[in-house]
Amino acid sequence: MDFSFLYYGAQGLAGLIAFVTIWGWLPLDNWWVRGVDFPRIQILILGIIAWIGLVTFGSEWQLGQWLLFAVLSITLVFQLRMVLPYTMLWKKEVLNAKDKPDVHEYQLKIMVSNVLTTNDDTYKLVELVQQKQPDILITLESDEKWEKALNQVESDYPYTVKVPLDNLYGMHLYSKLELIEPEIKYLIIDDIPSIHTRLRLQGGRVVWLYCLHPMPPSPTEADKSTTRDAELLMVGKHIKDNKQTAILAGDLNDVAWSQTTRRFQRISGLLDPRIGRHFINTFHVNYPFLRWALDHLFHSACFTVIDIERLPSIGSDHFPVMTTLQYEPEEESNQEGNAPTAQAADFKEAENKIEAGKKEGCKVSKEHEESE
Repeated sequence: MDFSFLYYGAQGLAGLIAFVTIWGWLPLDNWWVRGVDFPRIQILILGIIAWIGLVTFGSEWQLGQWLLFAVLSITLVFQLRMVLPYTMLWKKEVLNAKDKPDVHEYQLKIMVSNVLTTNDDTYKLVELVQQKQPDILITLESDEKWEKALNQVESDYPYTVKVPLDNLYGMHLYSKLELIEPEIKYLIIDDIPSIHTRLRLQGGRVVWLYCLHPMPPSPTEADKSTTRDAELLMVGKHIKDNKQTAILAGDLNDVAWSQTTRRFQRISGLLDPRIGRHFINTFHVNYPFLRWALDHLFHSACFTVIDIERLPSIGSDHFPVMTTLQYEPEEESNQEGNAPTAQAADFKEAENKIEAGKKEGCKVSKEHEESE
């Protein structure tokens, strides 16, 4: 049987994978470049299929075939290096929590849910919150409809911050724990909020909590990733400069292995509890093969992890995710070394990105104002 068509198909796929990977190395913020950062798992899977196809069906290779095979192999190594840390094959960045007496005094359950403004199945989230009983609930894309629906659980959450918007960037924070002087800030774009607050844990320790939802780089929203990157790096730098014990959570419209998110980690010193465990791919609910992690949580080294759970669909395009942390200050010295270390170039690049983000944010803010 002639399998030449399979070999040619593998060659074409190999060329595409190599091109897409190299395309993503371009130092540009345009959405049509940065969009390549997202589907690294999918690119890796397709690249492995192409690699197997070349090996299985190829014969009498010429120089061109060898070059293609070599380039494909290099790109596969790169893609593997990006995604492998988010598997059990990697060393855990955050330790597993220890058993403690009166464990409720140390634990913190945080649920993050991008609800999708147009989603009318509000009861699904209400039922999920009633079932899971998170200490902190962060909703994104929540408008007045969602705020009204969540009134059903508000009796369990005496501390709230509400920013109902109909521009896909509404945000609500519900907390069983005391929120100290919470603030709503518009860091980069005038109609895209973030919530900054201190949080008093059960044992009395006060930590910072940041809730973010920057604009994604896409043809329908931001032309560039500049404002998204600047917002994340601005908060990371603030955490570092003020030596804060902090938790940052939200839909960052970015993936953990992007250059910006990794630089944010290096600058802030916060840890990613998914490293050494597993993927928590939250978007898109309706396309299993095209899923990646957009909803994140990072935290200081004084926290360990009990569980990270992707929750059932609530009718949104995002799955909710709940992370259960445990406050263990005695482990801080053991975990601080797990945080990636920032170099001088990281701080310089962050400053440049923040400055560029502020300028781009002014432009986007004006565009949003004119479109209203």
